[in-house]
Amino acid sequence: MQVRAGLHTGEVEMTDNDLSGIAVHIASRIAAMAQPGQVLVSGTVRDLVAGSNIRFRDEGSHHLKGLEESVRLFAAGHR
Repeated sequence: MQVRAGLHTGEVEMTDNDLSGIAVHIASRIAAMAQPGQVLVSGTVRDLVAGSNIRFRDEGSHHLKGLEESVRLFAAGHR
């Protein structure tokens, strides 16, 4: 079985043991775009881990539902 993952970081709202907010929606949409066995991250995540041993392949800019601006996505891997 192969899993897929989507990562984004940002402010979230916590209510009654549930998370909400635009960052949650962005992460969900990124996860839905990932292929089996792929970890897809936003440019925000890539920028935050600069200097790590993680390599990123540019997957281009994508328009995500509910957002006016496009989001640059990257496939994450190991060096």
